[in-house]
Amino acid sequence: MSTAVALDHVGVAARDLGPLTAAYERLGFALSPIAQQSGKRSPEGPVELFGSGNRCAFLRHGYIELIAILDAGRFANGLDGFLARYAGLHIVALAMEDEAANLERLRRAGVPIAGVAWLERPVEAGGPVARFARLPLPDAPEGRLQLIRHLTAELVWDARWMGHRNAAVALESVILASDTPAETAARLSRLAGLPLEPDPAGGFILVLPGAAGAAGPAAPVLRTTLRILPAEALGQVLPGVIPPASPCIAGMVVRTGDGNAAVAALLAAEAIPAVPAPGLWGTGLLVPPDYAGGAALVFAA
Repeated sequence: MSTAVALDHVGVAARDLGPLTAAYERLGFALSPIAQQSGKRSPEGPVELFGSGNRCAFLRHGYIELIAILDAGRFANGLDGFLARYAGLHIVALAMEDEAANLERLRRAGVPIAGVAWLERPVEAGGPVARFARLPLPDAPEGRLQLIRHLTAELVWDARWMGHRNAAVALESVILASDTPAETAARLSRLAGLPLEPDPAGGFILVLPGAAGAAGPAAPVLRTTLRILPAEALGQVLPGVIPPASPCIAGMVVRTGDGNAAVAALLAAEAIPAVPAPGLWGTGLLVPPDYAGGAALVFAA
């Protein structure tokens, strides 16, 4: 298939990985071990160790990547530029099933992609190496917008780090804010190879149809969305959230498997403020960006 099929993951970026991961552990996420990334700067170049590294919260469908610069003396793979704008959400990755077919489609559409961008990292210190095929959209002002296919999905979706105290099970939606929502929406539509629909809050919505196993080995067929809203409409979906820049990736929606019972109790115990959040997902609890590494985080019941 030569289109995107599902929302795979988002990336929350910070300069220091420790406080960022501590915030997400406080929110009830179990995280994978620290992994420093490697890759090629160009399709023909050698694999080298990058300065960036991550820990991730793997869900049954999709995941949240927490990424920072671990070694300032090495190539940061664009992360330094993202952090010059703000700390928070900077990566949206859509699952694809065929990188060659999608590369051909994007080139036919006039997108100047040099080739498949390969990335790899150890699953844990001394452990096996996970590998990924990526097609990043060049020079997207929103952040890193990319297609991804996991070449070793069974290595990263490991049951050892999937027991979340907040009962999170799926990454369902990402919300972008833009002063020029039609331009942002057009970029995402071109990347995904899928049409846009009007969003009830204003702006546009991109619906990803889902595919079994596309965003995790046990991932069900799940409809996921990207919502592209004018900045003035963001408060209808993420109450009280002010976008840190325009355009930007403002927030994400994570579905829980217990109607938000566990996360409501956890937030109360941790004295983390949360407000009701309306939206296409039904009843939601919004954790403000100050408590989630600069990202607005909605837990959907």
